[in-house]
Amino acid sequence: MNNYKLLIQYDGGRYKGWQRLGGNENTIQGKIEAVITEMVGKETEIIGCSRTDAGVHALAQVANFKSSVKLTPEEVKSYLNKYLPQDISVADVSLVPERFHARYNAKDKTYMYKIWNEDYLNPFMRKHSMHIEKKLDVNRMKKAGQYFLGEHDFTAFSNAKSKKKTMVREIYAVDLEQVGGFIEIRICGNGFLYNMVRKMVGVLIEAGQGKIEPETVATILASKERNQLNFMADPSGLYLEKIEY
Repeated sequence: MNNYKLLIQYDGGRYKGWQRLGGNENTIQGKIEAVITEMVGKETEIIGCSRTDAGVHALAQVANFKSSVKLTPEEVKSYLNKYLPQDISVADVSLVPERFHARYNAKDKTYMYKIWNEDYLNPFMRKHSMHIEKKLDVNRMKKAGQYFLGEHDFTAFSNAKSKKKTMVREIYAVDLEQVGGFIEIRICGNGFLYNMVRKMVGVLIEAGQGKIEPETVATILASKERNQLNFMADPSGLYLEKIEY
């Protein structure tokens, strides 16, 4: 059995997220599976590393699929890019050991969030960033981000749809930098719950707006109560940036 590893990029703006839904193929997974099924002549499932939410983008999603049909990585890449929609691209294809699993073998994931922090709208990035007009205090946001580091129960930053056996996750890094008119937030961890990153960013934004103190993050985490959060950052600014194996 041949096991193919895909490196995928997509603009998630018009999709209902990565994960295929019952009877609805307007998902990234559904679109890719439909093309692979045509390519190999048999219904084929792909395994994605991260189940990104509706409207979320990916610079480096990783997935794998198995097939008894022997194709070169170049043939797979060419076929997929020929028939996939223009907002989904396969950047790389490789043959990997049969035991490789895109989700279970991942060591850590990095998400990047883009905030356009100017008093005017960026017409080119309006669908790919969150616009906040009032200047954010990046130093306060950096201080707040440090309270996420380490291993915590992230129930307060989860969604009711999160059905995981444990809400404990470890965050390795929370980095912020200003790039032109953008504030870019990078969060690296061993895994993330449904809506978790967007809720974390929402709290960082509130710290940057002076609505909460940076140390409030520790209080929210300790509460393990979802009703402690006031809002969640828009999906348009979120990108799955990197996955390490």
